[in-house]
Amino acid sequence: MPAQTVPNAPEAAQAQPLGSTAVPPPEAVAPLIRGITVLHRLTEADGTLSLSALERSTGLARSTVDRITATLAHMGHLRLDGRDATLTPHVMELGNAYLAALRLPTLLDARADALADELDESVSLAVADHDGIRFIHQATRRRALSLSFRIGDLLPAERTAPGSLFAAGWTPEEWTAWRARRAADPKDRAFPAVPPRGEEGADGEHGEHEENEENEEFVRRAARAATDGWALDDQLIEPGLVAVSVPVRDPRTGRVLCAASVVSHTSRRTAADLRAALLPRLRTAVAEMESVLRDAPPADPGPSPSGLATWTTASKHELGREFIESLARGLTVLTAFGEGRAALTLTEIAKATGLSRATVRRALITYAHLGLVTTPTAPPHTFALTPRVLSLGFPPLSRTTLPRLAAPHLQALAQRLNEPAALAVLLTPPDAEPEIQYTAGATAPRVLTVDITVGTRLPAHVTALGRVLLADTPTAPPGPDLRPALAEIRAQGYALADEELESGLRAIAVPIRDRTGRTVAALNVATHAARRTLEDCITQILPELTHTATRIQSDLHTASRFTPVPLT
Repeated sequence: MPAQTVPNAPEAAQAQPLGSTAVPPPEAVAPLIRGITVLHRLTEADGTLSLSALERSTGLARSTVDRITATLAHMGHLRLDGRDATLTPHVMELGNAYLAALRLPTLLDARADALADELDESVSLAVADHDGIRFIHQATRRRALSLSFRIGDLLPAERTAPGSLFAAGWTPEEWTAWRARRAADPKDRAFPAVPPRGEEGADGEHGEHEENEENEEFVRRAARAATDGWALDDQLIEPGLVAVSVPVRDPRTGRVLCAASVVSHTSRRTAADLRAALLPRLRTAVAEMESVLRDAPPADPGPSPSGLATWTTASKHELGREFIESLARGLTVLTAFGEGRAALTLTEIAKATGLSRATVRRALITYAHLGLVTTPTAPPHTFALTPRVLSLGFPPLSRTTLPRLAAPHLQALAQRLNEPAALAVLLTPPDAEPEIQYTAGATAPRVLTVDITVGTRLPAHVTALGRVLLADTPTAPPGPDLRPALAEIRAQGYALADEELESGLRAIAVPIRDRTGRTVAALNVATHAARRTLEDCITQILPELTHTATRIQSDLHTASRFTPVPLT
């Protein structure tokens, strides 16, 4: 049975791009539009902006910016650090809702990753977003010269191989809209993921002539892609970058769902080499992907979000006018979608969120104006998320690491306890005793404090961090016989080291687990024996440590749902 997928953005009738100057419909929710604008500006700024910069870039009053950021911070979508607003992994739940509803990353990412391993080249999956393309999966080779594109990044269609494939099916109205965009933004300033086009020639008429030539060349490439069934990018994005793309079609309808691309650079392969050597293998891989889609069982919708309307009401009562309830409620509408919930009626969304039909209806009108949901044109009048949802914070966080997302939690923990905190991973060198490596840390303002820098390695068996990590290893480590102690640590959920690494040093550690429940890192707090007894470590430090580990795990699970999060 074919996989259920979300319609591509060009099918969203009359959808307006973010930042459009079109007048919003009368029933649109103004605070929701402003909140989406703030998230969009933060995304364009790679995740962090000062409140003053947000005021300038959005054109909103400072009091409005303050209320919007306070609301988003209360929802967990951003963090306020002094005068700066920083996106947090929790905001990725919005993009995760789209990717889960789409199902393509879930069903196809393993095939894309395997192809990248086989070819030793980067492989990407992209979907159409109006007259652009947006990445939904990246299998990037780690080299000194490698791709910097991220999941959710938007590229202009005419500068990519996938764009030619999608444009092959454009309607006359869509070609008209594309030409209007090219005329209004000849430098591609609206696409921060790609370098701007070269400066115009000295003669303005010459620049217009070149633009027209580029436009007609794209029309020809789209026509060739329609005939050939594949497309080539010969340094269209920037010099040196080449790619070949093949469409992945719905096995039932034949509609193009996404494009699979193999990407390289000219020092490794020319565009002609990509076509000759790798296109046949790419076509085979795409056929396998389409087979996966054809045989995929129906999506299991699982439980819908619950208690969202009650939470927003309680938050309004708690924070008063600083909490914009209409913004919070509008954002919860996006989280109603997910796997098995790709297309929902207004009634289904209201039931999933606990919001009134009137509230949901106004939010959907707003999102249709912004191009974030499709507009139903016929029964059963269902709505679906578009790829544009990925523009709400996803790209800058899709390349995060565990130390980076853990850092603010470590700092908060160290401040609360006035003790240093650290994160570490386990290293298992061949034929040697396991070690831990410190990957992140936060200090405390004390004269006598633990000072271990990031990157330091220590024997695992003498540290609380190491014992927590060893407790979850499938085989007993070499060296000292710790099996009884590790069994106890595994049962109680923490490890305590008392002056074993150094006289006077006490430390307590807990595990950090990934989405499968596997321990991938450990978190600890260290202290001096004169400051806290062993009982103090358990009664005073352990609850705070466990709470912090839970928050780190929550961020890790959200961030790693559709993109790998490196541990170091």
